[in-house]
Amino acid sequence: MKTIVYAHPYEGSLNHAILARMTAYFTKMHQDYQVIDLYRDGFDPRYSKEELRLFSRGETPYQLVKDYQRLIKQSDELLFITPIWWHQLPAELKGFFDKVMLKGFAYEENPAWRGLLTYIHKATVITTATYTKSSLQTQSGDPIQRNLIDRTFADIGIDPQKSQWIHLGEANTTTDAVRQQFLADLPALYLHGQD
Repeated sequence: MKTIVYAHPYEGSLNHAILARMTAYFTKMHQDYQVIDLYRDGFDPRYSKEELRLFSRGETPYQLVKDYQRLIKQSDELLFITPIWWHQLPAELKGFFDKVMLKGFAYEENPAWRGLLTYIHKATVITTATYTKSSLQTQSGDPIQRNLIDRTFADIGIDPQKSQWIHLGEANTTTDAVRQQFLADLPALYLHGQD
């Protein structure tokens, strides 16, 4: 089962078109998927006092977080569709990692740190931004490859070598033809990676 984590509020966005393209592709290929739509679900990325009180025990007071964990447990693949705003992930997606990837679910730290999501055999991150991939990597601290894939994924047990980053830069200034070609190419990029 594939779980798509989608982080964009606007149905007229390029990110929504990416979501539609990938779900249509999975449906056509008879591949099972489910969607976590953070904005539609009203996911709150902010920690509450109650959450922080329970954090060290790996517990949460929120059913939505438990539901997300259940969906991930049913999965062997994760796909993230998100913009990059101000050189980083949107707050909703950052909060998703903060609040869902809890101790006992995504990792353990006694006696040593060990990621627990080793059953996730593939992870794909599809992003759009005003910045090119090379600019994000060299001038913005490499928020996806270095920080998300190589560090966070590794920390929760997802092998960085089985993860990929697909990106459309200059998404706001490029032509509609370029955007449409990117959408058309997405299944192939998903299957074979992006240089």
